Amino acid sequence: MQGGCTCRHVRYRLTGKPMIVHACHCRWCQRETGTVHALNAVYEADRVVHTAGDPEIVVTPSSSGKGQRIARCPICKVAVWSNYAGSGAATRFVRVGTLDNPELCPPDVHIYTASKQPWVLLPSGAKAFAQFYELSEVWSPESLERRRNMRAKAGLAP
Repeated sequence: MQGGCTCRHVRYRLTGKPMIVHACHCRWCQRETGTVHALNAVYEADRVVHTAGDPEIVVTPSSSGKGQRIARCPICKVAVWSNYAGSGAATRFVRVGTLDNPELCPPDVHIYTASKQPWVLLPSGAKAFAQFYELSEVWSPESLERRRNMRAKAGLAP
């Protein structure tokens, strides 16, 4: 899969499938995106390959108090991915809307639905959690193994 910003200055290619795709309904994501939720495909950083341009990194506050680093196009300012404090630069939360074919990454799970807008209706049978969840209950064994390998490679605790 490939994607990038609106002006096409920043472009990237993704290697393989995401570990998971989150639809996050927290108020912070609503504010950040200006819409009802953020839709992020979670990848190891080395599976997100720059093919054109370099994003600028903008440090923004987060509800954890640890902030997040948002990669934005320096020209059109579109956010293409984020890094959160928990895994730092090792993981990229790629904005699904920046993919050339975003329909290839529907959400695997809806999180922080306690703050979901009341008029947003989730599909019947969708995995949904009022807050976050236990990874072992939601992630596939393959994705959990990829996460373990990524964290070990980055020197992070399992």
